[in-house]
Amino acid sequence: MEKFVLKQRKMDSLLDLNKKVNVAYINTCTETEGPYKRVGIWFQGCDILCKGCCNPDLQPLVPRHIITIKKVIDIILDSKADNGIEGVTLLGGEPTLQDNLGILCGELKNLDIGIILFTGKRIDEIDEKIRNAVDLIIDGSFEPDNLENERNLIGSKNQIIHLITERYSGDLQWFYDKRNKKIEINYDEGSGFFISGDVI
Repeated sequence: MEKFVLKQRKMDSLLDLNKKVNVAYINTCTETEGPYKRVGIWFQGCDILCKGCCNPDLQPLVPRHIITIKKVIDIILDSKADNGIEGVTLLGGEPTLQDNLGILCGELKNLDIGIILFTGKRIDEIDEKIRNAVDLIIDGSFEPDNLENERNLIGSKNQIIHLITERYSGDLQWFYDKRNKKIEINYDEGSGFFISGDVI
């Protein structure tokens, strides 16, 4: 019976890895999207539609790069080997619109990859499976009349940093250190140039 259960779990995991997400861009190594070297993943599609959004091209609910969770994980693990990345930052668009985001986050947690999630939703609106798998969440919609001037990467003062685990508890100063307030210009073969970092 135990062998059957283990075999079933392995099959379920393989099926999960074949599920897909709608990705706009991936930056395989960045130091502008949170502490340490990271992979930045921008998902396509948002239904919050904040006025003054810094990524308006990521709002339309259209397919961009539909790729499997396995492919995303392979990209991350390759970057860990090649670049020494510590974790990933999930942005958008609105990452939580991805039906399979919880599966991706769970797989990354099992691999001890740190996860920072930016979301326009409030933390209590986020699926528990996602909340339980990530390490840090920055939540809240962007308010253009309430601009943030003290913290890096965070657009407006209403947005809150939530430590879900202790992984980044000693790294919160990164968001206040002005040396980290910078941008990168990136090139994606399928989509052209895009800017990451503190673009507001």
